[in-house]
Amino acid sequence: MRPWRRPPIIASPATQRAAMGRAAAMAVALLAALVAAAATLPGTASASPAEGVQPLSKIAVHKATVEMQPSAYVRATPSLLGEQGEDTEWVTVKYGWTDPSDDDWIGVFSPSEFNSSATCPNPWPAEEPYLCTAPIKYQFANYSENYIFWGKGSIRLQLINQRSDFSFALFTGGLDNPKLIAVSEPIAFKNPKAPVFPRLAQGKSHDEMTVTWTSGYDISEAYPFVEWGALLVAAAGAAAPPQQTTRAPAGTLTFNQGSMCGEPARTVGWRDPGFIHTAFLRDLWPNKEYYYRIGHELHDGSVVWGKPYSFRAPPSPGQKSLQRIIVFGDMGKAERDGSNEYAAYQPGSLNTTDALISDLDNYDIVFHIGDMPYANGYISQWDQFTAQVAPITARKPYMVASGNHERDWPDTAAFWDVEDSGGECGVPAETYYYYPAENRANFWYKVDYGMFRFCVADSEHDWRIGTPQYEFIEHCLSTVDRKHQPWLIFATHRVLGYSSNAWYAGEGSFEEPEGRENLQRLWQKYRVDIAYFGHVHNYERTCPMYQSQCMTSEKSHYSGTMNGTIFVVAGGGGCHLSSYTTAIPKWSIYRDHDFGFTKLTAFNHSSLLFEYMKSSDGKVYDSFTIHRDYRDVLRCVHDSCFPTTLAT
Repeated sequence: MRPWRRPPIIASPATQRAAMGRAAAMAVALLAALVAAAATLPGTASASPAEGVQPLSKIAVHKATVEMQPSAYVRATPSLLGEQGEDTEWVTVKYGWTDPSDDDWIGVFSPSEFNSSATCPNPWPAEEPYLCTAPIKYQFANYSENYIFWGKGSIRLQLINQRSDFSFALFTGGLDNPKLIAVSEPIAFKNPKAPVFPRLAQGKSHDEMTVTWTSGYDISEAYPFVEWGALLVAAAGAAAPPQQTTRAPAGTLTFNQGSMCGEPARTVGWRDPGFIHTAFLRDLWPNKEYYYRIGHELHDGSVVWGKPYSFRAPPSPGQKSLQRIIVFGDMGKAERDGSNEYAAYQPGSLNTTDALISDLDNYDIVFHIGDMPYANGYISQWDQFTAQVAPITARKPYMVASGNHERDWPDTAAFWDVEDSGGECGVPAETYYYYPAENRANFWYKVDYGMFRFCVADSEHDWRIGTPQYEFIEHCLSTVDRKHQPWLIFATHRVLGYSSNAWYAGEGSFEEPEGRENLQRLWQKYRVDIAYFGHVHNYERTCPMYQSQCMTSEKSHYSGTMNGTIFVVAGGGGCHLSSYTTAIPKWSIYRDHDFGFTKLTAFNHSSLLFEYMKSSDGKVYDSFTIHRDYRDVLRCVHDSCFPTTLAT
């Protein structure tokens, strides 16, 4: 491997104003550079709904060469980040050289020694690996105004604490034939190992909350824990800091390159994930507010603290109180500095995130039903995603489901023999986030939240009759006490119900192959109220259905006996939108080709409100209500009851 040295420090030219919009010429070049979506096998249902290009995959890392230029320079300031404990900082990057071109770009690498032999897997497919890791983000140099004219530019990039230092590299030759011509001096956070980005999730029982976070501390270096306690309610109604706290120890997990199943996760996409810690806070009082703070106790007795937060404990099963639940899928991640956005891959992600952050006080728990960061084998993007949603996950339980972009890889026991996970085969998703499954490799579980029961299934594993997952689904649906938990919700990633997505319609089934054929009798028998799906990147709601038929002509105010299940596609969380068939099926009540999310509000045991909001403005664009009593749930409808007899 040919070594390179850092370029000499050259006096910076006058700072040019950073442009916040993309130049039209750059947009044309980028559109021309778009490549086909990740390969899928013919005849599988992944083809249309899973389309898209992970921006980092557009860089031909294997072709990169080192051609350092004396006139080229890159400088980043400040050199020390997080001096006041911040986990996110903005950096100014100045760069230039004497022969600028439209396809020059800046790559952000972490660790900073991105071409050292330590970063190159062995064996490596190239004979002379000049570069064997992808950047964590990149931006075209002409994002800075007049870069082509002056040969110098300045941009601002946002960095998060990712357990290592950073360097900034200037490349020419575009993404297809990158040539490294200059590298900055490294910059770093004051404590790269600091605990960051807590993620709440409800445990296996209603009185248990889990706290998961990421740090650079192995268990041999420090003891991870959560300090927590009940918040006192002052006379004016405001929460006061707890007088007594306790510490809950945390377990520590990680994974290595050998845990990945294929490229790019095993090669250019690999980045050390650090250490993921989970603590269990038990015996919570329903609806009570709790304070918590993550920390690591070092061997000298000192503590490295994270930020303090609070959460509200879940209601007990069947409890009558106002309960509000957010459900969506396929959000992805995006960069607030405008980087990595050259494939229109996740254009609505920040809108959805910001809408949920601004409305934190008006919901209680979130269900993200698959396709989280769309890292697709670029492991650094998992850190980016946890940072993006941290304002939500630090305050509200964030329950996740497995999607094709988390799990699917050939010959790994996934139901779909496709490469959508980029070689991750579920490992990062199953490690970065806690969920109350009996076996973390089997991504199915139940959540009892007050008057709701959620049965979360895994569409990336076999759900058909006779499989362990089918047995779980029936057990979850059949064991809920509908007197006290009347609202029964099924959720999974792929559309196992109904969608008028154009690709599904072309197949003639309006679903994934063998989807509802194996499950619709369970939904009908156990009177599932709503079945949620993602995967298709839009919004759609059906009438109450059974066996492809609407069971009522009512469209928005349902009362009395529900004769079927309402199917909702809520896959418009942020990833590029999916198209519909032009002919609208008679069972499709409302469709919206936009980014958005849904909200369920249970007022009591008899009244439920469903709302669909656009991420762009947070306003409600579709809604329906259900009003019914317990006897309406008991009443027999087609295929919901065993045969009876009048014998005395």
